[in-house]
Amino acid sequence: LPKPGEDPFCTKDFPPNLGYVARMKDGVIYVYKDAAAADKHQPLNHPGPDLATFIDDMNFLIALIAQGPTKTYTHRRLKFLMSKFNVHEMLNEMEEMKELKKNPHRDFYNCRKVDTHIHAAACMNQKHLLRFIKKSYRVDADRVVHVLKGKEVTLKELFASLNLHPYDLTVDSLDVHAGRQTFQRFDKFNAKYNPVGASELRDLYMKTENHISGEYFATIIKEVASDLEDARYQYAEPRLSIYGCNPNEWAKLSSWFNKHRVFSPHLKWMIQVPRIYDIFRGRNFVPHFRKMLENIFLPVFQATIDPNSNPELSVFLKHVTGFDSVDDESKHSGHMFSTKSPKPEEWDIVKNPSY
Repeated sequence: LPKPGEDPFCTKDFPPNLGYVARMKDGVIYVYKDAAAADKHQPLNHPGPDLATFIDDMNFLIALIAQGPTKTYTHRRLKFLMSKFNVHEMLNEMEEMKELKKNPHRDFYNCRKVDTHIHAAACMNQKHLLRFIKKSYRVDADRVVHVLKGKEVTLKELFASLNLHPYDLTVDSLDVHAGRQTFQRFDKFNAKYNPVGASELRDLYMKTENHISGEYFATIIKEVASDLEDARYQYAEPRLSIYGCNPNEWAKLSSWFNKHRVFSPHLKWMIQVPRIYDIFRGRNFVPHFRKMLENIFLPVFQATIDPNSNPELSVFLKHVTGFDSVDDESKHSGHMFSTKSPKPEEWDIVKNPSY
């Protein structure tokens, strides 16, 4: 975190260019001292498991999970621990309650809580989103905010084209709340990201790339962050998407982050990668799976080696904590990752590779 009074978007005092070269080989990015070392494949010695070790460990775990005695042991162990906890609860519950009451200035509300699984596009509650939509219409009704069929339209015209008026909207008509109906229904869950079922409103209010450069989305997130700061003990780790369709995605996302100054001491960021290679390959956006991996990871290595080559991305990466692969996990994966699996550059079929 920046020190008090320090600008979190400062691009000065970056470390110097290390002069290293990053290249991908067999789906893994290696870092080399220079281009000559890269041509000879002499990477710097950064410890990490190689492909064969990873596959051996994965196969061992899969075999272990399927083992009958292991299943019996783990089931009985869980039952034993549950019973043990129930006994502990019956014996010590009152004592622990007394101990809790003795602790000054400490209860559930002033313990620090972190939401580590929240999508940036769903970080606001439905009432907050509704309030923001109505406010933006009141203030910006005549502002050009969208391009519809090649023609620039104002916010007022956009709502008119959808046969809507923000005044008539309610929390229920927004229909963005994921409840019981979305359980085990990934298709319904995804549809909840479209307010009133309109993808145009999703593009306008919940995207970083649109006609107004993601201004509304940034404003909503900053309002959510402000609420967290007021609550003092609440933190969040929202997720933003990098798709791997082209190498400029990182530059655009970090530009949005810096331009709108979407920083809060109560927010860190996760990068989620939707598993939609099959869609990109089907539309010929990428020639093979390796290109998608390069688009996702190479810009991060390049900005780390030479922060001044992309200062906005270097600033953004200070606030990123990790990566996550996201998909409908109930879908069947028809093949297993093994030593015989094609290399990423050989995977050019219109089908997702295995996890």
